[in-house]
Amino acid sequence: MDRKNRILLTEDDPAFGSVLRDYLELHNFDVTLCTNGLLGLNAAAKTDFDLCIIDVMMPVMDGFTLAKEIRTRTPKIPFIFLTAKALKADVMEGYKIGADDYIIKPFDSEVLLYKIRAILKRKDNIVPEKNLPTEFKIGRYFFNYKLRELNIGKTEYKLSPKESDLLRLLCAHMNDVLPRQLALRQIWGEENFFTGRSMDVFMVKLRKFLKDDPKVEIVNIHSNGYRLLIKE
Repeated sequence: MDRKNRILLTEDDPAFGSVLRDYLELHNFDVTLCTNGLLGLNAAAKTDFDLCIIDVMMPVMDGFTLAKEIRTRTPKIPFIFLTAKALKADVMEGYKIGADDYIIKPFDSEVLLYKIRAILKRKDNIVPEKNLPTEFKIGRYFFNYKLRELNIGKTEYKLSPKESDLLRLLCAHMNDVLPRQLALRQIWGEENFFTGRSMDVFMVKLRKFLKDDPKVEIVNIHSNGYRLLIKE
Protein backbone atom coordinates (compact mmCIF):
# COMPACT_ATOMS: atom_id res chain seq x y z
CA MET A 1 0.00 0.00 0.00
CA ASP A 2 1.43 3.41 -1.02
CA ARG A 3 2.02 5.82 1.84
CA LYS A 4 0.06 9.03 2.00
CA ASN A 5 1.79 12.25 0.99
CA ARG A 6 2.91 14.09 4.12
CA ILE A 7 2.03 17.79 4.38
CA LEU A 8 3.33 20.28 6.94
CA LEU A 9 0.62 22.88 7.59
CA THR A 10 1.60 25.95 9.64
CA GLU A 11 -1.32 28.22 10.53
CA ASP A 12 -1.63 30.41 13.65
CA ASP A 13 -5.45 30.37 13.60
CA PRO A 14 -6.14 26.99 15.27
CA ALA A 15 -9.79 26.89 14.16
CA PHE A 16 -9.00 27.57 10.50
CA GLY A 17 -5.96 25.30 10.66
CA SER A 18 -8.00 22.41 12.07
CA VAL A 19 -10.67 22.77 9.40
CA LEU A 20 -8.07 22.82 6.61
CA ARG A 21 -6.19 19.87 8.13
CA ASP A 22 -9.38 17.82 8.34
CA TYR A 23 -10.28 18.71 4.74
CA LEU A 24 -6.87 17.60 3.45
CA GLU A 25 -6.91 14.43 5.53
CA LEU A 26 -10.34 13.66 4.06
CA HIS A 27 -8.59 13.70 0.66
CA ASN A 28 -5.95 11.18 1.72
CA PHE A 29 -3.10 13.40 2.92
CA ASP A 30 -1.16 12.92 6.16
CA VAL A 31 -1.17 16.44 7.70
CA THR A 32 0.88 17.82 10.60
CA LEU A 33 -0.59 21.10 11.90
CA CYS A 34 1.66 23.61 13.71
CA THR A 35 0.45 26.95 15.10
CA ASN A 36 3.68 28.94 14.79
CA GLY A 37 6.81 28.97 12.68
CA LEU A 38 9.15 27.55 15.31
CA LEU A 39 6.90 24.53 15.86
CA GLY A 40 6.80 24.09 12.09
CA LEU A 41 10.60 24.18 11.89
CA ASN A 42 10.91 21.57 14.64
CA ALA A 43 8.39 19.34 12.86
CA ALA A 44 10.30 19.68 9.56
CA ALA A 45 13.48 18.56 11.31
CA LYS A 46 11.83 15.33 12.47
CA THR A 47 9.70 14.33 9.46
CA ASP A 48 10.32 14.06 5.72
CA PHE A 49 7.42 16.09 4.33
CA ASP A 50 6.39 16.04 0.68
CA LEU A 51 5.01 19.59 0.71
CA CYS A 52 4.67 22.54 3.11
CA ILE A 53 1.70 24.92 3.36
CA ILE A 54 2.89 28.00 5.24
CA ASP A 55 0.98 30.95 6.65
CA VAL A 56 3.06 34.12 6.24
CA MET A 57 1.98 36.06 9.34
CA MET A 58 2.71 33.85 12.36
CA PRO A 59 4.07 34.45 15.87
CA VAL A 60 7.57 33.41 17.00
CA MET A 61 8.78 32.87 13.41
CA ASP A 62 7.09 34.29 10.30
CA GLY A 63 6.36 32.18 7.25
CA PHE A 64 9.04 33.66 5.00
CA THR A 65 11.73 32.92 7.61
CA LEU A 66 10.35 29.42 8.14
CA ALA A 67 10.42 28.66 4.42
CA LYS A 68 14.04 29.83 4.14
CA GLU A 69 15.06 27.68 7.12
CA ILE A 70 13.32 24.59 5.75
CA ARG A 71 14.87 25.11 2.32
CA THR A 72 18.40 25.22 3.80
CA ARG A 73 17.77 21.69 5.12
CA THR A 74 15.61 20.34 2.30
CA PRO A 75 16.37 22.39 -0.84
CA LYS A 76 13.90 20.64 -3.17
CA ILE A 77 10.80 20.54 -0.94
CA PRO A 78 7.85 22.37 -2.56
CA PHE A 79 5.81 24.84 -0.54
CA ILE A 80 2.75 27.07 -0.81
CA PHE A 81 2.24 30.33 1.04
CA LEU A 82 -1.26 31.03 2.42
CA THR A 83 -1.67 34.66 3.44
CA ALA A 84 -3.86 37.74 3.63
CA LYS A 85 -0.89 39.84 2.44
CA ALA A 86 -1.82 40.68 -1.13
CA LEU A 87 0.69 43.47 -1.85
CA LYS A 88 2.80 42.87 -4.94
CA ALA A 89 6.00 43.23 -2.89
CA ASP A 90 4.88 40.42 -0.56
CA VAL A 91 3.90 38.18 -3.46
CA MET A 92 7.25 38.78 -5.17
CA GLU A 93 9.11 38.08 -1.92
CA GLY A 94 7.31 34.75 -1.64
CA TYR A 95 8.29 33.72 -5.14
CA LYS A 96 11.87 34.96 -4.71
CA ILE A 97 12.21 32.60 -1.75
CA GLY A 98 11.13 29.83 -4.09
CA ALA A 99 7.43 29.28 -3.42
CA ASP A 100 5.55 27.01 -5.80
CA ASP A 101 2.40 29.05 -5.22
CA TYR A 102 1.18 32.07 -3.24
CA ILE A 103 -2.50 31.92 -2.34
CA ILE A 104 -4.42 34.91 -0.96
CA LYS A 105 -6.99 34.36 1.79
CA PRO A 106 -9.90 33.77 1.56
CA PHE A 107 -9.56 31.00 -1.01
CA ASP A 108 -11.45 28.01 -2.38
CA SER A 109 -10.31 24.81 -0.61
CA GLU A 110 -10.97 22.76 -3.72
CA VAL A 111 -8.67 25.01 -5.76
CA LEU A 112 -5.95 24.55 -3.13
CA LEU A 113 -6.44 20.80 -3.32
CA TYR A 114 -5.90 20.75 -7.08
CA LYS A 115 -2.85 22.99 -6.76
CA ILE A 116 -1.35 20.61 -4.18
CA ARG A 117 -1.95 17.61 -6.44
CA ALA A 118 -0.43 19.40 -9.44
CA ILE A 119 2.69 20.41 -7.49
CA LEU A 120 3.21 16.89 -6.13
CA LYS A 121 2.73 15.42 -9.61
CA ARG A 122 5.37 17.80 -11.03
CA LYS A 123 7.69 16.90 -8.16
CA ASP A 124 7.35 13.21 -8.95
CA ASN A 125 7.95 13.80 -12.66
CA ILE A 126 11.13 15.90 -12.37
CA VAL A 127 14.10 13.85 -13.53
CA PRO A 128 17.15 14.45 -11.32
CA GLU A 129 20.34 15.43 -13.13
CA LYS A 130 22.19 12.41 -11.74
CA ASN A 131 24.71 12.20 -14.58
CA LEU A 132 25.94 15.78 -14.35
CA PRO A 133 29.38 16.38 -12.82
CA THR A 134 29.56 18.00 -9.39
CA GLU A 135 32.82 19.92 -9.90
CA PHE A 136 33.49 22.49 -12.62
CA LYS A 137 36.29 24.80 -13.76
CA ILE A 138 34.83 28.14 -14.87
CA GLY A 139 37.68 30.28 -16.17
CA ARG A 140 39.70 31.06 -13.02
CA TYR A 141 36.84 29.86 -10.78
CA PHE A 142 36.35 26.42 -9.24
CA PHE A 143 32.76 25.40 -8.48
CA ASN A 144 31.87 22.55 -6.11
CA TYR A 145 28.18 21.79 -6.53
CA LYS A 146 27.87 19.44 -3.53
CA LEU A 147 29.41 21.96 -1.14
CA ARG A 148 27.72 24.90 -2.95
CA GLU A 149 31.08 26.70 -3.02
CA LEU A 150 32.49 28.96 -5.73
CA ASN A 151 36.18 29.84 -5.35
CA ILE A 152 38.55 32.19 -7.14
CA GLY A 153 41.97 32.57 -5.58
CA LYS A 154 41.46 33.12 -1.86
CA THR A 155 37.89 34.37 -2.30
CA GLU A 156 35.09 31.92 -1.56
CA TYR A 157 31.38 32.43 -2.22
CA LYS A 158 28.74 30.25 -0.54
CA LEU A 159 25.80 29.72 -2.89
CA SER A 160 22.15 29.13 -2.05
CA PRO A 161 20.59 25.84 -3.24
CA LYS A 162 18.91 27.48 -6.25
CA GLU A 163 22.04 29.49 -7.15
CA SER A 164 24.01 26.26 -7.07
CA ASP A 165 21.43 24.34 -9.15
CA LEU A 166 21.32 27.13 -11.73
CA LEU A 167 25.10 27.47 -11.99
CA ARG A 168 25.40 23.69 -12.42
CA LEU A 169 22.99 23.73 -15.36
CA LEU A 170 24.86 26.67 -16.89
CA CYS A 171 28.13 24.75 -16.51
CA ALA A 172 26.57 21.66 -18.10
CA HIS A 173 25.76 23.86 -21.12
CA MET A 174 29.00 25.88 -20.97
CA ASN A 175 29.55 27.97 -24.14
CA ASP A 176 26.19 26.69 -25.37
CA VAL A 177 22.63 27.90 -24.74
CA LEU A 178 20.79 26.84 -21.58
CA PRO A 179 17.12 26.99 -22.64
CA ARG A 180 15.06 29.11 -20.27
CA GLN A 181 12.25 26.55 -20.19
CA LEU A 182 14.63 23.74 -19.24
CA ALA A 183 16.03 25.68 -16.26
CA LEU A 184 12.57 26.69 -15.04
CA ARG A 185 11.16 23.18 -15.25
CA GLN A 186 14.22 21.49 -13.75
CA ILE A 187 14.75 23.90 -10.82
CA TRP A 188 11.38 25.60 -10.21
CA GLY A 189 9.14 22.84 -11.54
CA GLU A 190 7.08 25.14 -13.77
CA GLU A 191 7.16 28.09 -16.16
CA ASN A 192 5.25 31.26 -15.31
CA PHE A 193 5.83 34.98 -14.89
CA PHE A 194 6.84 34.73 -11.24
CA THR A 195 9.26 31.80 -11.61
CA GLY A 196 10.78 33.57 -14.62
CA ARG A 197 11.31 36.73 -12.59
CA SER A 198 12.76 34.66 -9.76
CA MET A 199 15.28 33.06 -12.13
CA ASP A 200 16.27 36.49 -13.47
CA VAL A 201 17.05 37.58 -9.90
CA PHE A 202 19.29 34.55 -9.40
CA MET A 203 21.07 35.23 -12.71
CA VAL A 204 21.90 38.75 -11.47
CA LYS A 205 23.40 37.23 -8.30
CA LEU A 206 25.47 34.72 -10.28
CA ARG A 207 26.84 37.51 -12.50
CA LYS A 208 28.02 39.34 -9.37
CA PHE A 209 29.77 36.20 -8.12
CA LEU A 210 31.51 35.73 -11.49
CA LYS A 211 32.58 39.34 -12.04
CA ASP A 212 36.16 38.77 -10.78
CA ASP A 213 37.16 37.01 -14.01
CA PRO A 214 36.62 39.25 -17.06
CA LYS A 215 36.75 36.21 -19.34
CA VAL A 216 33.63 34.72 -17.72
CA GLU A 217 30.23 36.07 -18.71
CA ILE A 218 26.58 35.02 -18.52
CA VAL A 219 24.96 36.22 -21.75
CA ASN A 220 21.22 36.65 -22.36
CA ILE A 221 20.06 34.91 -25.53
CA HIS A 222 16.90 36.82 -26.42
CA SER A 223 13.69 34.74 -26.25
CA ASN A 224 15.74 31.58 -25.77
CA GLY A 225 17.81 31.38 -22.60
CA TYR A 226 21.29 32.01 -21.21
CA ARG A 227 24.83 31.18 -22.15
CA LEU A 228 27.77 30.78 -19.77
CA LEU A 229 30.54 32.07 -22.00
CA ILE A 230 34.23 31.47 -21.30
CA LYS A 231 36.24 33.79 -23.55
CA GLU A 232 39.56 32.68 -25.00
